[in-house]
Amino acid sequence: MKFAASPRSSLGVEWELAVVDPRTGAIVPRARELLEAIDDKRFDKEFLTGMIELITGVHATTDAAIDELRGMRDKACGAADRLGLALLGTGTHPTSKWREQSQGDDPRYERVVRKAGEWGRRLVIFGVHNHVGVEDRDKVIPLMRTVLDQLPLILALSASSPYWQGLDTGFASHRTMLFQQLPTGGLPPMLVDWGEYERTLGDMLRAGVIDDIGEVRWDVRPSPALGTVEVRVADGAPSIDDLAAVTALIHCLMEEASRALDAGEPQRHLPSWLVRENKWRAARDGMDATVIVDEEGTLQAVRDALGEAIERLAPVAEELGSANSLAAAARVLERGGSAAQQRAAYGRGGHDAVLAEMLEAMRS
Repeated sequence: MKFAASPRSSLGVEWELAVVDPRTGAIVPRARELLEAIDDKRFDKEFLTGMIELITGVHATTDAAIDELRGMRDKACGAADRLGLALLGTGTHPTSKWREQSQGDDPRYERVVRKAGEWGRRLVIFGVHNHVGVEDRDKVIPLMRTVLDQLPLILALSASSPYWQGLDTGFASHRTMLFQQLPTGGLPPMLVDWGEYERTLGDMLRAGVIDDIGEVRWDVRPSPALGTVEVRVADGAPSIDDLAAVTALIHCLMEEASRALDAGEPQRHLPSWLVRENKWRAARDGMDATVIVDEEGTLQAVRDALGEAIERLAPVAEELGSANSLAAAARVLERGGSAAQQRAAYGRGGHDAVLAEMLEAMRS
């Protein structure tokens, strides 16, 4: 399988947003109308008729990608205002009912629902996807494994989906639990090298598990046509600060891992059971999670691990043009993350307060 040439640690970001009624915060099926008003090829339709996606160009630095997204956010919000609409960033919408939503007319989405049935229709979810360029395809699988080792940090930092159809799910990221119900969603197999990836994809195609490689929706996956590793585990971002935080963390972790490979440092990765357990803990408890850091069962609070990672990655961020964005990660850590903020807002004024604060965060 050909892996496209891509500049090392180049970056592209995809940000999924809900189209909502600004008075009630409820999802409304007017994405097509909004996209026509925006009239910009960087904006696209998505799985739901009440959902759009903002897609950046290719950038050399995190801060440049976030600057582009800030301008795109402003453009989209302006168009939404003129149409009597608003935009909301979240992993799951706090109150909207999945049975009341309609899927887009793209054949890819129709196949999801046909294959996954009710689980497919339940996917009223929103995420942030980061594409990081890899210059050598032999690096792809080791970089994926490193991201999986660090996955609870990414998930905890981004967790923004505690509510589902008006109920507190008990999870910081209910989106995670929903999305992994797809047969090709969730964690990838613990691959060893590129050859095993090719064999796995070939077997899946021959067995009819997928019709094309784009239907492999793993939390972390290669994107051969773009020459990137795509990290898809992050919940939707309520604000530019949340978006910058998770993007900088991923970008810097990938560059750090790439440097370690270049230096010939020994590669030790966590086993599949441990990666799976850590993902579940981060989805449930978010910033309050305690994760397992090695096969000996050593435990560490996610807050402490995130603080250490942000400090450790500071020199990488300076060289990668990520300093401003990584500073956002420190701010999100200090605030406690979106899931905790939503629960605090609910305590003050129920879902009306949650939605009001999220609508305000989108413009901050």
